[in-house]
Amino acid sequence: CPPLVSAQLLYLKLGKKLNEGKTKQIFELLDEPGNVLVQSKDQITAGNAVRKDQMEGKAAIANKTTSCVFKLLQDAGIKTAFVRQHSETAFVASHCEMIPIEWVCRRIATGSFLKRNPGVKEGYRFSPLKLEMFFKDDANNDPQWSEEQLLAAGFELAGMSIGRCEVDIMSKSTVAIFEILEKAWATQNCTLVDMKIEFGVNVSTKEVVLADVIDNDSWRLWPSGDRSQQKDKQVYRDLKEVTPEAMQMVKRNFEWVSERVKLLLETQTSGRVVVLMGSTSDMAHCERIRKACSSYGIPCHLRVTSAHKGPDETLRIKAEYEGDGVPTIFVAVAGRSNGLGPVMSGNTAYPVINCPPVTSDWGAQDIWSSLRMPSGLGCSTVLSPDAAAQHAAQILGLTDHLIWAKLRASMLNTWVSLKQADKKLQQCSL
Repeated sequence: CPPLVSAQLLYLKLGKKLNEGKTKQIFELLDEPGNVLVQSKDQITAGNAVRKDQMEGKAAIANKTTSCVFKLLQDAGIKTAFVRQHSETAFVASHCEMIPIEWVCRRIATGSFLKRNPGVKEGYRFSPLKLEMFFKDDANNDPQWSEEQLLAAGFELAGMSIGRCEVDIMSKSTVAIFEILEKAWATQNCTLVDMKIEFGVNVSTKEVVLADVIDNDSWRLWPSGDRSQQKDKQVYRDLKEVTPEAMQMVKRNFEWVSERVKLLLETQTSGRVVVLMGSTSDMAHCERIRKACSSYGIPCHLRVTSAHKGPDETLRIKAEYEGDGVPTIFVAVAGRSNGLGPVMSGNTAYPVINCPPVTSDWGAQDIWSSLRMPSGLGCSTVLSPDAAAQHAAQILGLTDHLIWAKLRASMLNTWVSLKQADKKLQQCSL
């Protein structure tokens, strides 16, 4: 989780209280225009606060969980309001005007979904994910809304109208955020059953960002996919009687989650990319691959070897990387006649990607040495250095949830940028 700030920085100049909910307070920060302090409370509630109790230590547990989750998402590339963890019970966030909608994403049918959809059996698996939205209105028990109702509401927040573009961005983002956290929790043999999140409009940047909190009140978690082992707030909701012993059990569950969530920031398997270049004249091409790998958090080693002029050395280098058990992808960068990729592919069980530096004069002819392989060779060919790194990341991401998260967030951000470009173009046309 993000480290706590030093003692001398713990004292922030608080302005007015901007908002107070069931489990947190929001304060203006006088020395940080555009930021707020989100202070958690030791209160736990259920059924729109029909049931509420004090749970000593809950504020610290919730704050720790939220800070770790937002750190994971931000490192992946998801835009959030989170700035930094400030203390055990508070974090600093960008000031947002909140969109009064809870977005709920479900992988497994359970809870209120079964009551609203009689006939669906508990445990039904949604593929693709099931997305629902609920208007935040305690007096009316947060009624379910359709997209059409959300659009018709015509919300205006921080100078932004919440229209089709913004609704689509929130919808797509909710699915991506769920998938990233689902993949992360799977590394702890824990099933993310469903989750609720909220978005706000950043008052400074005028962007729709993930805001509020994501803690153990926000999801259902079933270790080993077993509902009887559930660790989330549902245990508190299901209590027939609130006793000190029962509250201790609930607290232990919350603590279990806050300890495990720290592990989500750690990679389970650490892979690497090894770029083999036929000559140092290809260095600029290879540096682009290394730079792109670093954006995914993948270590990248550059080596010089020629399969034509020194095949024994090429195979020695190969053996050097095969011998330590680290998952490795070889990228062969060789101009003219590419011997590196085919020789490597024929002598290793590890993936090999050809990424030849194609030139304008003989490129159309040279490329065939990377495309047309003898039987039994399985190397792929990718011409762009950035795309070669992305392909390597997709392979390593199968077993590394942090790399996969960056790929998933990149997909989302590309989609969002296209959506926003189209909105801007339509506004110009009008």
